[in-house]
Amino acid sequence: MTYEQALGRMAALCSTAEHCESEIREKLQRAALTETDIQRIVDYLYDEQYMDTARYCRAFAHDRLRFAHWGRVKIQQSLRQRGLPESDIRHALDDLPSDEYSRVLEGLLEQKARSLHDEDDYTRRGKLIRFAAGRGFTIDEVLHALN
Repeated sequence: MTYEQALGRMAALCSTAEHCESEIREKLQRAALTETDIQRIVDYLYDEQYMDTARYCRAFAHDRLRFAHWGRVKIQQSLRQRGLPESDIRHALDDLPSDEYSRVLEGLLEQKARSLHDEDDYTRRGKLIRFAAGRGFTIDEVLHALN
């Protein structure tokens, strides 16, 4: 793939959905472009606002809450793995609507509670806490939702 072809493809890709730098770099490396060309393409995408780390973080956080039902901890870990700036991650997590966040957590707990049969209250509560923690919700958030 030539530089011009790769630039066109990445610009088209970024114009249809949010992508972070690490995703774009991975695609370009698989296309066997040189590191110089990859950096030129990434710089162009940032300069022309095809990519924006803050915008990506916000979109990712909202989508993972809304569709995957992830909590703040799991969203934060996933964004960190992508190498995004900590300040953008923090702002994205702060922008999550608290009412929707609470509804998602309560819905997950209700759904899981229905699947737990023949459990005493102590065991049931422990399983609910572990389940929600695995989805990225903090213990404090889970206990607040359970009470």
